[in-house]
Amino acid sequence: MELVHTAEYLRRFVGGELTIAEQRRLGFPWSPALIERSRRAVGGTIAAARHALAHGTAMNLAGGTHHAFPDHGEGFCVFNDVAVAIRILQRAGRVRRVAIVDLDVHQGNGTNAIFAGDESVFTFSMHGDRNYPFHKVPGSLDIELPDGTGDDDYLQRLADVLPVVLSRAQADLVVYLAGADPHEGDTLGRLRISFAGLARRDALVIDQCREVGLPIAITIAGGYGRNLDNTVRIHSTTARIASEAALSTLI
Repeated sequence: MELVHTAEYLRRFVGGELTIAEQRRLGFPWSPALIERSRRAVGGTIAAARHALAHGTAMNLAGGTHHAFPDHGEGFCVFNDVAVAIRILQRAGRVRRVAIVDLDVHQGNGTNAIFAGDESVFTFSMHGDRNYPFHKVPGSLDIELPDGTGDDDYLQRLADVLPVVLSRAQADLVVYLAGADPHEGDTLGRLRISFAGLARRDALVIDQCREVGLPIAITIAGGYGRNLDNTVRIHSTTARIASEAALSTLI
């Protein structure tokens, strides 16, 4: 954890010393269960990244907590699991360069802050321009979308830019944040992407990585649907597409 987060933040969070204001910024009341949940999310992303390097495709059914900064958490994000996983793999010599493809509807401000000025990590985000965080932290490549963006515009922009991202990144691994919150029924999303559009998005990212021989580790990131079943449906569809891609390499 200390490869990314300050010792002081870790000590205060684990010790239950966050102020009420800090807990409000985080979005969760502190509890011992929150410590365990947050640690496990990080562990899941580390495991997914290692598995992806060994087998090509892997997914953590948690993670994508991209609003966590080195010294604080915010926006429902305690620890930056993606950043921790990348730093662990880099330290172990498993990867040199990594590309982050962040398709949560909110920009990963914490992730961008962590990797600012680090050319070994390429951060790409396609997110709502009027959505949280209201102060964006520039990444390697940011595409801002207007409220109400629908399937056709969204998928065309992604199809146009993704080959550029993979070419510029020259990565050994892609970490994909497959947020459910661009969905048209999401309470915090402000976009108008359908179930089918999100499935096409996932297939596009996974297939592009496979075509160029890049391992891909997937996290679920955000999802705030009015109907929880819809959020579950989106995440499970991502998992199905990823598993089908992984199985196809064995046939």
